[in-house]
Order: sequence, then C-alpha cells, then structure tokens
Amino acid sequence: MLKGKLVLAQLTGFLPRATFNEAVTLYGGRYPTLSFSHWDQLLCMLFAQLTARQSLRDITTCLRSYSSKLYFAGFRGSIAKSTLADANERRDSRIFEALALHTMHIARGLYASEPLGVELAQGVYAMDSTTVDLCLGLFGWTPSTKGRAGLKLHTLLDLRGNIPSVISITTARVHDASFIDRLHLEAGSFYVMDRGYFHAARLIRFTTAAAFFVIRTREKMQHQVLAEQTCDFAAGVMSDRHVLLAGQHTAAAYPVPVRLIEFHDAERERTLKFLTNNFELDATVVARLYKSRWQIELFFKWIKQHLRIKAFIGNSPNAVSIQIWTAITAYVLVAIARKQLRTPASLHAILQILSLNLFEKTPLAQLLANAAGCEEHEEPRATQLHLL
Repeated sequence: MLKGKLVLAQLTGFLPRATFNEAVTLYGGRYPTLSFSHWDQLLCMLFAQLTARQSLRDITTCLRSYSSKLYFAGFRGSIAKSTLADANERRDSRIFEALALHTMHIARGLYASEPLGVELAQGVYAMDSTTVDLCLGLFGWTPSTKGRAGLKLHTLLDLRGNIPSVISITTARVHDASFIDRLHLEAGSFYVMDRGYFHAARLIRFTTAAAFFVIRTREKMQHQVLAEQTCDFAAGVMSDRHVLLAGQHTAAAYPVPVRLIEFHDAERERTLKFLTNNFELDATVVARLYKSRWQIELFFKWIKQHLRIKAFIGNSPNAVSIQIWTAITAYVLVAIARKQLRTPASLHAILQILSLNLFEKTPLAQLLANAAGCEEHEEPRATQLHLL
C-alpha cells in the first residue's frame, strides 16, 4: 500500500477545489456523477495535458496501467474511454472555465511583485489573439474563413510573470478589437497592443477609465499635429508629437489629443510608430513597453508546442472548450507550483519532469529542485517563455 503522496495529488493540491465544487453545483446539470465525477474528469484531462496524450484511448489506457495508484492520485471512479468521451460531450465547459479563471487569479497574485523589463509600478498587460486551426469536415460548427475552420484565443497577458489575466474563446471570424469590450480596465495600468486593435471608439474607453494604451499605428493614419517634443535621436526616437486623429471616423470617435511616437529599431533596421494616451513617460520607455508585447507571442507559441490545443479528443464545441480550459489550467497550475516551491526551473523543464513522474511518490519540491539542473539541452532562450 502506498504511504507517500503521489506527485499528481501533490500538484492538484494547489487547485482551488472549493471553487471547482461551486462551479459543479452551479453548472453541473443532471449528468450522472456516481461512477465518474467531475473531479475524475478534470484529473483525466490534466493527465492528458501534462503527459501529452493524443487520444481518448491513449488517456484511458495509460491511466489503467496505474490502476493500483489511481485512488491515491485522487481518482474515485472507473476510467473508461466511452465515459470520458460522454462527459466531455455533455458536461458544461463553464465548470472548467470557472476553475481556469480562478486559478489564473491565484497565480497573478503570486507573481504580482515580480519585476518587469520596464521600471513601472503600474500593471502592464499585453493583448493579442492566436488562431487554432480546425478541420472543417470534423468541426463543421465553426464558421469558416477562406475555407478554413478555426477558433481564436483572445488573451490579456499580465507581464508580471506572464500569467493570463483574461481569456476568451471565439470563432475565427470574431474581430480582435471586440475583445476590448470584455475587459474591466484598471486605472493606471498599461495595455500594449498591435495594430489589429486600432479602433478609435474602443481606444477612448482606456482614456475614460484612466488607463493607458500603447498601440502600433496604421500605415496611413490621418492626424493633425498639435505640438512637437524634443527627441533623443541617439536612443532611436525620431519624433514625439501630440496629435489629434483626423480621419473621417476616428476624429469623432477619439476627439482628444493623443501622443504619436516614431521609433527606429536599430537591431531590426525598421521604424515603428506608436500611439499612446500617456504624455508623461519617456518615449524610449514607451518603445520598450511595446517591445514587451512579444511575451504574449511567446506564450502562444509555448502553449501550442507543449500543451494539447491543436489536436482535439472531441469534436463538439463543449469538448473542445473543456480541452482548451484544462490546458490553460495545466499551464497556470505548473506556474503556481513553480512559485510556491521557489524553484528556478523553467516551465518546459518542469513539464518534462512531471510527465514522467506523476505517479511517483517523490516530494514535489525535491522533484522540481532536480528539474532545475536538467535544462542544458533546452530550446534557445530567444524562443522560450520565461516566468520572471
């Protein structure tokens, strides 16, 4: 009989179980749970994410091979391919969404004091979306764009720790800028966006909420210059102006002054133009803020490479949503464990170690301490995501 606590049980101990139970009570419906509970379902899906399982049969076959240890890992029901498939099809995905969002909230609290690449006391967020391509023949419920089906993950990433703050799953046809409508803007915080979010009527929301935006401008943005500021040409600042938007629609939608900065990136030999409603920061800091937006690109690349959100084990909207939300939960759960146990290991190293040891009895702190020394063959630093 096992005397120690299994790694999987230690890891899921960081999850807000009470929040999950509340979500089950709220969205549980009438689907039977006596032989296979919502928690059993969650453990199956987390196991699939952490060990890179490819199919329902793959998940259940591997779990059954640990039949003598399943109880000690937290499972209470029987594991069967048809049961897991039916649960993913019929149980409300909002249960798993609520867990993921609350877990994200916990992680953000743990990383709230982490330093940024820019010396700012305020919060800094990067906003972007990534498309998950789907097969139109299997996922006919997704509206196609140019003959291709797909979903979008709209994400607001807290750059203190690279933890998602808000995530929304939509079809690929939904415009990126509409994501701004879902946000509760924090006064004093900075929101960094690419030009796809340029929408004057939505940008004015930041100004009225006393929040700041940094966004790359469109190529031919019409504007009227109100004032010219002195520039540090040696630092790459080509111009720093106070302007009014003068386009047919933008002038009425955003009628107050905004700051237009032109910056030359010597490293990549390109010139970029940014708009911001902050008139106090040095122009070079604004440019560095925009550069920090690259962290969200690395976040998307990381989850697509190391978690299961490109190949799905169910074809219904509900099953796809459950898989995506459990992938996000797995990412954030590993980040929480990393912070709580104070290990310097990267997320990639931690996932590699966990994937081979979920049903071992090694203390998690010891396991992750060992992971810190196993990173010499990691992918190049320029392409991997680091939690600060």
